Amino acid sequence: MKKILISLLLAAQCGFISFAQEEKLDSLDIKNLVELEKPVYTDEYLDTVKIRRKFVVNDYTLLGITYGVGMHQMSFNPARDITTRFSPDYFGITYTRYGKLFGYMPYFGVQVGLFYGHEGYKFKINSETGTSSSIEGANNVLIDIVEVPALAIMHYDFSHFKLMGGFGLYGGYRTGIERQGFAVTEGLENAFADYDYRLTYGLKGSLGFGIVFDPVEFHVNAMLRYGWGSLYQPDHDPDYGQYYYRFAYPFDIMITAGVHFQLTKRVGKTKKDLRREAYESVFGTNKEKK
Repeated sequence: MKKILISLLLAAQCGFISFAQEEKLDSLDIKNLVELEKPVYTDEYLDTVKIRRKFVVNDYTLLGITYGVGMHQMSFNPARDITTRFSPDYFGITYTRYGKLFGYMPYFGVQVGLFYGHEGYKFKINSETGTSSSIEGANNVLIDIVEVPALAIMHYDFSHFKLMGGFGLYGGYRTGIERQGFAVTEGLENAFADYDYRLTYGLKGSLGFGIVFDPVEFHVNAMLRYGWGSLYQPDHDPDYGQYYYRFAYPFDIMITAGVHFQLTKRVGKTKKDLRREAYESVFGTNKEKK
């Protein structure tokens, strides 16, 4: 009986101690417990910690001015012996809008522009006979063209450098022509023939790089333009037009350099981001409202 009594007293004492400890824990401030568990770092240690910042590109826009040179050929059918025709003037303006594909892939964009440039062709002169192919007596032709391209753009950015590529369509209008040769048809030296097409269209692509010093970017591009529309009516020959169709498709390469001005921020917090943060600090997030 004595042993049972002693056992009950010991059990009661253990229960009281456990209850007292729980009461003490309940009375502690949770914040104080968290503070006690926090490691203590000195200022000297914090000064040595390196924080790696993630390089994030915003959705941003550019306005650019471009100048370059062109190298021109024509793809003739029937084939003719041609060489490259060079021209020094190719310039225009572009508007570029970069954005995120599917909301999270920041490598894409669109670009539209307005350019003044050239098309043309030059037939090789036979070294033995001194003659060459000709059209309306001309073997060296330069055509003025105004074009409007619309390209899908891909880009990959570094802090002060970027790689770019583009592909899309263009439409254009031939505004003038200059024909040179041994016997140019009278009246067509600087005029289009009745069978010439003035409207043109086709594919255009670009590949290049940029040097970036926000908010200005310097771009260098190699552009390729291939016309889908023939230079003239395929059946224009009065003698053989009904039997033999003739085609001439422009093929041009342009090397350009341009200055582009950022209309919105390329990296860092935009005004939209700052306004959203300010709104959330005052009114809370949508999740908090719910």
